[in-house]
Amino acid sequence: MAAMLRENRRSAGEASRNGIVQRMVNLPRNIIGGFSRAMGIGRRNQHHLPYSSFLLQEPEEPIVGAEEWAFLGSFEQQYGSYHPFFYACQFMETLKLAEDDHKFMFLYLHSPERPFTPSFCRDTLCSELVVQFLDANFVCWGALASRGEGLQMAATFRPTSFPFCAVIAPAPGDSIAVLQQMQGPISPAELVEILQRTVEEQGLAFGGARAKQEEKIKADRRLREEQDAAYLASLKIDKEKEKLKINHKQYGKVKESAITKETQHKEVANFGVKDPQATQILIRFPNGERREQSFASTDKVQSIYRYIDSLGLPGIGNYRLVSSFPRKVYGVDQMGMTLKDSGLHPRGSLFLEPL
Repeated sequence: MAAMLRENRRSAGEASRNGIVQRMVNLPRNIIGGFSRAMGIGRRNQHHLPYSSFLLQEPEEPIVGAEEWAFLGSFEQQYGSYHPFFYACQFMETLKLAEDDHKFMFLYLHSPERPFTPSFCRDTLCSELVVQFLDANFVCWGALASRGEGLQMAATFRPTSFPFCAVIAPAPGDSIAVLQQMQGPISPAELVEILQRTVEEQGLAFGGARAKQEEKIKADRRLREEQDAAYLASLKIDKEKEKLKINHKQYGKVKESAITKETQHKEVANFGVKDPQATQILIRFPNGERREQSFASTDKVQSIYRYIDSLGLPGIGNYRLVSSFPRKVYGVDQMGMTLKDSGLHPRGSLFLEPL
């Protein structure tokens, strides 16, 4: 017995020094697949009702959690109704309740025939100190180690002695995190001390992970909302641009129809005469159309682009201006050059080259 007490203290000390989960345990497939509705008790305000009182009630449906009732019946028959609140439902259901309450699960495997079980149940598990501490800080689940889910959990944990207790936390996938386990006899004060240390150390780690997960969910939600708002704003701007473009095209067509052939001939006749500071630019379009326009020699190449854009001609998208011979590109790098410095004064011929 002294060796078992030292083992419990040693395990608790290692958990205290490491401050991490002791190990991960994969759950049996039938336990994972057995997740169904909660049966029987389900709430803490029925905590001290003896098991026999439930047997007097005829359930409307068959009790699926018969193994859990078997544990409660066996336990209360020998040790009375004052004990930690054990949820009378399946393991996965109780684990989900613990996760929803942001608490760890206290698991107890009951083996009545083992020599240390009676003293542990009577003096430790049913003591007022342990009952109040477990009910306040844990979601408890118990089962007979010789049948049902209790037998499966015993095969999973493989305890070397009884009584056996463990502190469990949900983990991703088909596994659980074993934060602490205790085997053999242990006093109420020692049990509470180990559980308290586990809650303080592991609670920070799991609480921090849960907080990070919740913060990530909130951040993802905020990002989606910002992206949706940006998309709607962009959509509105695009619609306004399209509307302005349509209006601009309509205006350009009206203006173009108002230009008479006489005016066009007059522009050709006046090409490159009189004003020595004037620069005449002939612009050829991919469809064969030509336009001539007069600029000041101090105007910049960008002025030619603005003039072309103001025409609102259909089918003109991204483009650049190129002189045919010798070939020279008047693109983004030349936008700020004057027509005189760029070699287009007093007259120049440019071809609109689509990109």
